[in-house]
Amino acid sequence: MAGTGGRHGPLVADKRYTQAAKPAPKKATEKPRRKARKPRKPRSNGPILGAILWFVHLIWRVVWGIGWRVGAALGLILGLATFYFYSGLPEVSALLDGRARGSVTMLDRNSQVFAWRGETFGGQITSENVSPNLRNAIVATEDRRFYRHFGVSPRGIASAIRINMSEGRGPLEGNGGSTLTQQVAKLLCLGVPYDPKQWKTEAAYEDDCRGGGVVRKIKEIPYAMAMEAKYSKAEILTIYLNRAYLGAGARGFEAAAQRYFGVSAANVTPAQAAMLAGLLKAPSRYAPTNNLKRAQDRADTVIKLMEEQGYLTAAERDAAWAHPATLSEAAQARAGGYFADWVMDATPDFLSTQTTEDVVIQTTLDQRIQTAAEEALKSVFDTKVKEGSEAEAAIVVMSSDGAVRAMVGGRASKVSGAFNRATQAKRQTGSTFKPFVYAAALDMGYTPDTVVEDAPLTINVKGSGPWSPKNYTNKYLGPIPLWRALAESINTSTVRVSQAVGLDAVRKVASDFGFASELAQGPAVALGVSESTLIEMTGAFAGILNGGSSVKPYGLTELRLKGDAEPLFGQGGGIGERVISEKAARELMWMMHQGVERGTGQRAKLEGHQVAGKTGTTQAARDAWFIGFTADYVAGVWMGYDDNRPLSGVTGGGLPAEIWHEVMVRVEAPEAATPLPMADPSEWRGQAQPGNVYAGEDWTAGGAIPEGGVPVVNGELVRPQPQEKERGGLGAAIEGLLRSLY
Repeated sequence: MAGTGGRHGPLVADKRYTQAAKPAPKKATEKPRRKARKPRKPRSNGPILGAILWFVHLIWRVVWGIGWRVGAALGLILGLATFYFYSGLPEVSALLDGRARGSVTMLDRNSQVFAWRGETFGGQITSENVSPNLRNAIVATEDRRFYRHFGVSPRGIASAIRINMSEGRGPLEGNGGSTLTQQVAKLLCLGVPYDPKQWKTEAAYEDDCRGGGVVRKIKEIPYAMAMEAKYSKAEILTIYLNRAYLGAGARGFEAAAQRYFGVSAANVTPAQAAMLAGLLKAPSRYAPTNNLKRAQDRADTVIKLMEEQGYLTAAERDAAWAHPATLSEAAQARAGGYFADWVMDATPDFLSTQTTEDVVIQTTLDQRIQTAAEEALKSVFDTKVKEGSEAEAAIVVMSSDGAVRAMVGGRASKVSGAFNRATQAKRQTGSTFKPFVYAAALDMGYTPDTVVEDAPLTINVKGSGPWSPKNYTNKYLGPIPLWRALAESINTSTVRVSQAVGLDAVRKVASDFGFASELAQGPAVALGVSESTLIEMTGAFAGILNGGSSVKPYGLTELRLKGDAEPLFGQGGGIGERVISEKAARELMWMMHQGVERGTGQRAKLEGHQVAGKTGTTQAARDAWFIGFTADYVAGVWMGYDDNRPLSGVTGGGLPAEIWHEVMVRVEAPEAATPLPMADPSEWRGQAQPGNVYAGEDWTAGGAIPEGGVPVVNGELVRPQPQEKERGGLGAAIEGLLRSLY
């Protein structure tokens, strides 16, 4: 120790390796090892940050604990609700036609469909038997994930919420993100049946079913999931195909395909399928019967979606765009809206407006004639009526037995449910009533050549005082034949004839011919102060054409339930009892023919066809009429204002006669010319007596005038002797009345 001075020697580490065991040097290609990092000391968060982290962790554990429990509870509720709805779902076949009421389909005289009333159902179809184009168009437009979801699409709902909020709406306002299955749930009203005691109308019930809102959306989810569990995708699509409303009263795609295109849903083209699928967004707005161009534009969008989703090739897309869907001829015409309404009104409610069955009505409508009437009316108003005029017009065309072939109730012809001026407007008839006065006279034995005075006249009306009718021209012709008095619509002569035959006889003839409205009691009845409808007046003139028998206008020939072979009932109108003799009817027809050839109705002449008719203009020109006939058809035209304002510069021999002419030019175009069954003047004039001269229309006493007018002997008027009436002789009293006229 002394040698070391008490110090220890230096410490020397033991060698780990001997010289032989020394590690070989590393090759140049080997990477040097990284030095091991020293472990970091844990960083201290401090008391504040630590408290925050602890609190967040606590909140997370609370939220998670509550969340999974709430989620489990909601899942249980959803499962129970789904099971509840599942247990109440019926078989698919019971869900295809959900209408509470039936429909009415109308066929024209050629058995072609021209009108529908109510919601028509085309018949049950399935997703398997419709055109693949239709299936693909619906899926591409409404629910591209239809075959992959379980009834509800969370992605679709999230997308809809995003779109709604980006456009400034509430999250559930506007786009709903509904799947096809959810839409079917709405169509089924979530299983709640229609109760007429609870809902004012079926439409109100359906509006409520289609309503949105959070509660409705929540209910839709389990109902849609129940449907997915109960039915196959094909069955859900089948329900949709049958129940969807597609505008124009069409319920289901079969009814819509038939209505718009005249084909089955099994045969629609890609363009037609796209147009039908496009209706689902807004059926009334995009209905092609409302606006074909708008419907085609919407269909173009659907076609693009079909191509993007692989349902159409680019070539098929281009072909569909190049040849867009168009309406069938029947749908395009939309003929007979007023006529269809009239037929519905004449049919018992339980078989029309309130029917629970699908009804088919065969009618008398001729779509060719209907189109002719509509085009003629439009042509005259476009070319001969000042722009902006509010004047209205109505037209009725019928056969001589009362079968109505066309009806236009106003200038807006493509309508239904509108005011029908042909059947509902009662207006004064004016001079169109005068043929009934002369019918009564001819039936009593007068002839067209019987002379009547045209001169100022005053009649003392009991309780009213003196009444003095005036002529339209304020001129007087003196003694003239009956035929001229009617042809030139002479008021004083007509009143004299009515006084001679008796007003009761005039009223009876008019009523028996079908003038159903109450007739005036005073002498002014002869000048048409009573009111009637256009269809009544046209029917009365049809009685003249058919030889003197009454007519009840009709439009229905038979009614049957869809699918039944036997009709429930047939027509309710036609030819009735005889009113005047056939001889009198044929003579009256000749007189009315003179009115068109040389009287007030000359604008109604038809080249190649004989026409008989009568003009009519009421006081202050509030109504203007022309009613006439060829051997084939009777047509009536009325013109006036709905508020009864006077017409400006219009008489029955003006625009109404021109409308009549335009209608009948089109109607008679394909018909062979047939002469009117009117009398020949030789039938009543017989052989001229020695010394007699038939004076012309400008007869004056003392002169022999060319043939064609009033019998004259040495310048003195010769009164024709009354003829024996077919149904009784002309008595002495009538003889005296005749003589008192002069």
